[in-house]
Parts: sequence; structure tokens; C-alpha cells
Amino acid sequence: MSSDSGGGSGTAAAVKIRSPRRPAGTLYRGREGMWSWVLHRITGVAIFFFLLVHILDTSLVRISPNAYNAVIDTYKTPIMGLGEAALVAAIGLHALNGLRIILVDFWSKGPKYQRLMYWVVLVLWVVLLAGFLPRQFAHIFGGGA
Repeated sequence: MSSDSGGGSGTAAAVKIRSPRRPAGTLYRGREGMWSWVLHRITGVAIFFFLLVHILDTSLVRISPNAYNAVIDTYKTPIMGLGEAALVAAIGLHALNGLRIILVDFWSKGPKYQRLMYWVVLVLWVVLLAGFLPRQFAHIFGGGA
């Protein structure tokens, strides 16, 4: 008798199960869906903190109009103008991706086309920013109205 307890002929070698390969440089295996999720969370948190600061600085007008004016004057710097551009970019991406999420959740073909919709969202976002950023940069750096 052989020492094979598997009931087979003993010729089958032990099968080594390998873990799936993941793309280099990332922790997750996800593709567009994962990056959409990550960007949606990042932009959502950034917008939340902007709204918090906005409510706090606007509330200064009731406490001390002079303090309010001082805070508003600090917002008239080029760095804050770039921050405004980043805010508009975050709001635009968050809004467009939110519409994509609604379609994925409530449209029967949404999951099938979610990858395509991700790229459509990015293209629309870039087109909208291409219309906004030149005007914003002219306002920040060129002194335009």
C-alpha cells in the first residue's frame, strides 16, 4: 500500500494556489470604479471643509465686521485664487461623478456602462475646467474683472 491518502494514483502534485497579481504601485486591484470612489470621497471631504470654513468666516460679520473684513482681505491673494480654482474643480468633479453614481445605481444598464461613464465624466470635467480656468487665472494673475 502506498502512503497516498487521497485515494488517487499519487501522481498529482500538490497544487499551489497563487494570490491574484495586483498592479504595481497600488494596494487595490480596482480600476475606474475604485478611482472614482477615491476621488469622490476626497472631493467630498474637501468640499465639506470648505463649507465649514465658509460658515465660520461668514459668521464673523455678526460678531465683528472689522474682523470679517480682515479675513475677506486675506482671501484676495493669488494663493486663495488658486484655492478657489481647486474648489471649483472639486465641486465639478464631485457633481459629475455624483450623476454617474446615480446612473449606476438607478439605471438598469448603469453597471454595464460604469467604466465608460467614468471616462465621460473625466472628459466633461476637463472641458468645463478648460472654459473656467483661463478666466480664473486672468482674474488672479492679470487683474481682470
